[in-house]
Amino acid sequence: MNAPLVVGARRSPLSRAQAAWVGERLRERWPELPVEYRFITTAGDRDLATPLPEIGGKGLFTEDLERSLREGDIDVAVHSLKDLPADLPDGLMLGAVPTREDPRDVLVVRNLAVRNPPDSAPRDADGRDLLRRLPSGARVGTSSLRRAAQLRAARTDLDPRPIRGNVDTRLHKLEDGRFEALVLAAAGLRRLGVWPPGAHVLDEDWLPAPGQGALGLQCRDGPDGAAARIGALDDPAARAETTAERALLAALEGGCRVPIAARASLRAEDLLLRAAVYDVDGGPPVEAAGTGSRASPGALGRRLAEQLVEAGASGLVERARRLSP
Repeated sequence: MNAPLVVGARRSPLSRAQAAWVGERLRERWPELPVEYRFITTAGDRDLATPLPEIGGKGLFTEDLERSLREGDIDVAVHSLKDLPADLPDGLMLGAVPTREDPRDVLVVRNLAVRNPPDSAPRDADGRDLLRRLPSGARVGTSSLRRAAQLRAARTDLDPRPIRGNVDTRLHKLEDGRFEALVLAAAGLRRLGVWPPGAHVLDEDWLPAPGQGALGLQCRDGPDGAAARIGALDDPAARAETTAERALLAALEGGCRVPIAARASLRAEDLLLRAAVYDVDGGPPVEAAGTGSRASPGALGRRLAEQLVEAGASGLVERARRLSP
């Protein structure tokens, strides 16, 4: 009898859904493979009152899972790739980046949230137009410093406010009048099968976090068999795109306390990367775009980071760090 492969993830409903998706993909390839799940409370989950940029540090949602990997309690850790720091601990590897979900952000205006099949949602509605029509002073909930900076850059009269908790908790806070709107990840809504009627996708010029919409499957770097199975779930396109985005993030030494956005997309054998560093106070961002070979995504990310630095991004990065606790 095969030994079970233990999949680890956070305890949130979204993380559980992502872990279940990975388990299903594994069983499709190896029907005889027993898959077990272990759900772990991470540092970022233990403190739901403090805004993420104020907690500080890297790996708030990943270090506890990595510890379980190193200790052999789990065989694979399922991360939202945007939460996984670019520098991985010794002995661990990014075993797979599966097919990427929609990386865009969604603006959700106050309305009754209902559960619909994701594909029936008005996914191409104009979120930018809705953003323009929000009333002055509208409270917009987000846990992301990057999204807050983007909101301020789009409209200085909006009031971005921190919000924590899982997707349902955030939607309830919207419904009970604490916010006029939220900014959430399209990927999270789709994976949960939740699409509120007031949800409108923000266009591709509203850049997401590096790695947004992708899963990162982390495993031990060794001959224990898990890495080979996990590697079969790797999607070359998603791997190339996110490698470029994460290389840029690493070169800028970014994290949750720095408002950095990036999105790569394949064009045949070329990779287009667009990125921006935002002013936490809503001033003009520093933006750059470049093209490189899909065979060298890391080089493209590092090159574009250099262009951002040359254009003045370092000042925005340092300012964001000084203003963070």
